[in-house]
Amino acid sequence: MSRPRVFFYVQHLLGIGHLARASRIAGALVERDFEVTMVTGGTPVPGFPGEGVQTVALPTVTAGDKGFSGLVDGDGNPVTAAFQEHRRDLLIEAFRRTEPDVVIIEAFPFGRRQMRFELLPLLAEIAASSRPQLVATSLRDILQERVKPGRAEETVELVKNHFDLVLVHGDPGFARIEETFPLADEVRDKVVYTGLVAPPPPNEAAEKFDIVVSAGGGAVGRELIGAALEAAKLLPNALRWCLIAGPNLPQADFDTFAAAAPEGVSLFRFRRDFGGLLGGARLSVSQAGYNTVCDILRAGCACLLIPFTAGGETEQSTRAARLEQLDLAGVLPEEGITPELLAAKVSFMLARPRPAIPPLDLDGAAGTARIIGERLSSRQSFPHPAPGLRPTRSA
Repeated sequence: MSRPRVFFYVQHLLGIGHLARASRIAGALVERDFEVTMVTGGTPVPGFPGEGVQTVALPTVTAGDKGFSGLVDGDGNPVTAAFQEHRRDLLIEAFRRTEPDVVIIEAFPFGRRQMRFELLPLLAEIAASSRPQLVATSLRDILQERVKPGRAEETVELVKNHFDLVLVHGDPGFARIEETFPLADEVRDKVVYTGLVAPPPPNEAAEKFDIVVSAGGGAVGRELIGAALEAAKLLPNALRWCLIAGPNLPQADFDTFAAAAPEGVSLFRFRRDFGGLLGGARLSVSQAGYNTVCDILRAGCACLLIPFTAGGETEQSTRAARLEQLDLAGVLPEEGITPELLAAKVSFMLARPRPAIPPLDLDGAAGTARIIGERLSSRQSFPHPAPGLRPTRSA
């Protein structure tokens, strides 16, 4: 008997958080004996999506700037209509070749509107398929707020017509989808909470540092790494610092930081033992992205969060504020951060006792694989409408 096939679309535009979360889920699906094909469309990142996952790499697109205004190709040129059509055709071809039982689309239609040029045709192709698929959208627990008028209504209509499941990768005791998506009640029959997609408990790292500063993918972490380097000079020399700049920090910036690193400060691009480093650290300093926070919660590490807010982004600020309310984090605003402010806050955080992590569900990757398996085994066959529309279906 053949293994059930999953077609998993993920597009990262700026950082690597979307790809990292999707890769953890894909790994859990493989462990549950699914055959997973992941379609990626961002800048390639070594080590992702991981072993056992088949990969289709579409031509690269990234965000034109920190505010996600416009798309550019891998060479930094604005994306053309011909480029979009080529990507769309490659995506549809990959879907037909895979013949999946399950389709997972990361973020869309709640996010990734920039990719409508290929995702709406994919949904039409799914609707026209003679082979019924279980279709799910894969979401982080806190969504971007302050969207333009009409966007939420459009999202609801797409979910009703094209999706069987809204997989919310969170613990409802920490954040519920209706808190950042006001029309969630209209699709509540499709919403399922999977738990937070955290890594497994980390092994102890070979090295220990007092302070671990991480910039995620590094595309927007230059200011944080630079401030941390200078802050280290203002604090006792006995403190050991680990600065992880991320794979997307420009090489010229990395070289400048490496040359300026004082004694006691180690600079890295990437650390595969990141979780272990957090487990042995006295303090983590980072942005407030979903994956980094999951790593911190799993490790039980004290943390200082500096949420990313460029382009009107609200998700990280919301997450950081909730953790601060639970006494699990200190928070500094991204705007106006200086080495002096950072050093003072680091000193304050080091003087606090290690936080007691509440019993949040951190096994969201396995939870997602279990939910998909259960729904796939119990689902019924549904008639298909004309291309471009699927019937409204309960999960």
